[in-house]
Amino acid sequence: MGEWIGVAIALVSSCLGGSAAAITRYLVGNADPVTLAILRWGIGFACLLPTALVLRVRWPPHRDWLAVAALGVCFFGLFFVLYNIAIGFTTAARASLALATLPLHTMVVGALLGIEPLTMRKTLGVCVAMLGVIAALASGLSAAPPGAWRGELIMTGAVFCMAFYNVWSRPFIQRSSALGFLTVGMGAGAAALILVGLLTGSIAVLGSLNTPQWIAGIYLGVGGGALAFILWVMALERATPTRVAATMTVNPIAAGLLATQLVGEPITPNLVVGLVAVFAGIWIATTETRKP
Repeated sequence: MGEWIGVAIALVSSCLGGSAAAITRYLVGNADPVTLAILRWGIGFACLLPTALVLRVRWPPHRDWLAVAALGVCFFGLFFVLYNIAIGFTTAARASLALATLPLHTMVVGALLGIEPLTMRKTLGVCVAMLGVIAALASGLSAAPPGAWRGELIMTGAVFCMAFYNVWSRPFIQRSSALGFLTVGMGAGAAALILVGLLTGSIAVLGSLNTPQWIAGIYLGVGGGALAFILWVMALERATPTRVAATMTVNPIAAGLLATQLVGEPITPNLVVGLVAVFAGIWIATTETRKP
């Protein structure tokens, strides 16, 4: 029962993440990828740290701080810069469809690290979903922005960062707390981004944003940053990485629905077919009966 509560929490987190993809697409023409990441995780950390201090969370033990910080820089720094670059090339829905393959990447990474064996059924599920995504993205290229394939390719590579984060996070969360682990990781990622922003001039771009863009940016930091990832690590604390990652199938739905309102992006039939294929592949891979 506890594992399915974790899955339900992850579903809410994935919906917030999908809406953040649409907001990012809305802002991407006015800010570079590093600026958007600073906006998201700077505001996110500003919300998260006071919450953690008030709740007196259990922090990671001292021996884990370097590893937790490194995970945070890799995920909140590297992954989200690549994520923002990817959304600059393609639509929010197409980028989120590539991101929805996260459960399959998580399975492959788990198998490579010897944590979850990649059985025949899991392999079949991975193949079904990946073929569906490739077919959907290829068949919809005529309606996609020029160079959209670059965005999807970058997003697919970036997803491996999140897959490693999912698989490696759980032991650290269990030795501390979900909120303590998240605060240290997000703080490290935000600090690294701010340093890069100071060196490259990306922080100065924040001064050029108008009121609607700041409202969108605040939502990005509070809803798509702090709240979404508090829920995500709470889910990882209660369920396996693969089951949590499986909720990413709702991400393209939330992204597509909001993007149609914000930037007029269409939801095409090929994207729906691709999403069905991803869902089918994940269902095949995650419903394998466990041996006693």
